[in-house]
Amino acid sequence: MSDQLSGPLAGVTVVDLTIALAGPYATQLLGALGATVIKIENPAGGDPSRNNAPYYGAAGLSLRRGSDEDMSISMLERGRNKLGVTLNLKHPQARDVFADLVRHADVVCENYSAGTADRLGIGYEFTSSVNEQIVYTSISSFGAGTPGKGMDTIFQALSGLMQMSGTSGDPPVRSGVPFGDLTGPLFAVIGTVAALLQRERTGRGQHVDVSLLGALTALAATEPWGTMERAGIEMRTGSTVPRLAPFGIFATSDGHVAVCAPTDAFARGVFAALGRPELGEDERFTTRDARVAHAPALHREIADWAEPLPTEQAVAALERQGVPVAVVRGPEEAVRDPVVRARGETTLLAHPELGPIPESLGSGLPIRFSAATAGYDRPAPRLGEHNDFVYRQILGYGAERLAELRAGGAI
Repeated sequence: MSDQLSGPLAGVTVVDLTIALAGPYATQLLGALGATVIKIENPAGGDPSRNNAPYYGAAGLSLRRGSDEDMSISMLERGRNKLGVTLNLKHPQARDVFADLVRHADVVCENYSAGTADRLGIGYEFTSSVNEQIVYTSISSFGAGTPGKGMDTIFQALSGLMQMSGTSGDPPVRSGVPFGDLTGPLFAVIGTVAALLQRERTGRGQHVDVSLLGALTALAATEPWGTMERAGIEMRTGSTVPRLAPFGIFATSDGHVAVCAPTDAFARGVFAALGRPELGEDERFTTRDARVAHAPALHREIADWAEPLPTEQAVAALERQGVPVAVVRGPEEAVRDPVVRARGETTLLAHPELGPIPESLGSGLPIRFSAATAGYDRPAPRLGEHNDFVYRQILGYGAERLAELRAGGAI
């Protein structure tokens, strides 16, 4: 971090009880925004993400862990900007240690199955009794107090998302990006920051409750699918969006292009690029509503024009007319976009001992601040790497207390 500027959440301490993807993504974002995140893991193996292939070590990438030095790419992505400590939350001494952490914290974040934190004795009721100013953020499948287990594909299935892509009659289409696990954490961060701001006025914390299914369904509902179907607009339209015609993905001789030209001016630009300016006078295409009514014919005109052309030539022709157009890229090319890289929106992953991992790009923080620094500047920790720092320097435990906790299996 810069000596001159700190992160927007500098001074905020987060006790991170999360595992897998949804919870760790939320706390990763809080860490990127400058919060001190203390990740608690079970000393017997830690976060299950530590066992996700592939791994990276001195021998490079591997689908099997070859040595203790090897670390999961998943953990190297999700563990950044976090201090790593071990604590067996089922141990009789664990709740006292957890309480000490809570006394030094502003936020607790957990993503256990509903009810698990309470059974462990570390739920909101106990935590707020220790520190009434604590913001306690729960990320669960269906909401705190609602039983049930879920993962990304479950949420995609239940939210309706799988029936929004593809064409009519296709089987359900799962999104390759795990939106079911990634949407909820964004709302969890919003809720956490909002609760911290409210605490400044009231002096009290609160329970922030985010459902992964609810978050994804709320996002899906931003398009009123049922209303559009009742109006006669097909919901699953594949690579085009007829209600915004011309709008869609079109094949070229060596790839695909995305064209988004719903306005009259953009549509005329498309016709000019096609070398068919007269289409702008065709009554089927003169207005937005007319183009929507005749979308299949309009999209066939564009498809027939694009198919024999190299992608680069099709893009250039449309760009010359001011039409919004882009090459359809694969993820490996996309994450290397020079503008994205320069803005820190993707960044090289790093191993805590071996340093940056060649060609392995992970997510960055896609927010730029004019008066703060933000982003990832520390690699994921080893299991329990910061036990001494956190327990001795932050909590003030002495050597004897630490030895006792270690000997008893609490940490």
